[in-house]
Amino acid sequence: MSSVGLFVGLATLDVVQLVDRLPGGNQKTTSAQTWLATGGPAAVAAIAFAALGGRARLWTALGKAPAASLVAADLAGAGVEVVDVAPPGFELAASSVILDAATGERSVVSGSGQLPAFGKIAGPDLAGVDVVLVDGHHPALARSAALAASGVPVVVDAGSHKPVFDDIFGSATDVICSADYVHPEGLAPRELLSLGPELVAVSHGAAALDWWLRSGSGSVLPEAVAAVDTVGAGDVLHGAYCYSLATGLGRVTSLGRAVAVATERVRHLGPFAWRTAIGHGSPGLPASAL
Repeated sequence: MSSVGLFVGLATLDVVQLVDRLPGGNQKTTSAQTWLATGGPAAVAAIAFAALGGRARLWTALGKAPAASLVAADLAGAGVEVVDVAPPGFELAASSVILDAATGERSVVSGSGQLPAFGKIAGPDLAGVDVVLVDGHHPALARSAALAASGVPVVVDAGSHKPVFDDIFGSATDVICSADYVHPEGLAPRELLSLGPELVAVSHGAAALDWWLRSGSGSVLPEAVAAVDTVGAGDVLHGAYCYSLATGLGRVTSLGRAVAVATERVRHLGPFAWRTAIGHGSPGLPASAL
């Protein structure tokens, strides 16, 4: 039976433009390719979890706007079940992503969107769920899921600090930070262990991912590859970590496999070209990641 993951947080519509050069001030350029695709940390992590063979459920706000219809179709095609709790009139955020063809690096302008007023929220259905990921973008949902997930691993995607993290770090079992993460009280990443998590890790793109447990620390060095598209690579890493953790693997082993999957993602151009490559048993993915 497939492992089940609940992913709690943001879904967006990303407008991704591949350019040969970044425009300067008051300049225009023409994209070589354009994609409209699902973005958002929790949504992309759920897509990666499903691509690896898990059953992914996304608890988010989509709504009924035209952008939401595109995202809903993407998620359905990826095999992600959506629990949409958007209030009436909610408008899904859209983000602009500029992808540099020369380096594979991306620049992002995130859509502010509309903060949904959820009102009273029924707790998430955790029956059969093996792992929960929260990204903190919908604080009420993140708080509800993290506090309800007793006995289930709770992974926090800490791309940047969000106030709701102060409420849920004590319930989290795993915190994976971006290299840009800064705690408002100046805590170093390893010091987050004092707040309750069993593992804290910091990803550094193509450089080594660092991790800390109470019993020790270490790092995972990604394979050196030619990156052509880094959009969502961190989110793919989080989804792959959740998948390995949900299947019962240890934390350090799960980090190693997640790094391998994220590394495979950056070798493929386009929002979802990587899905086939990381699919369970795919010849494109190193055996160490399966």
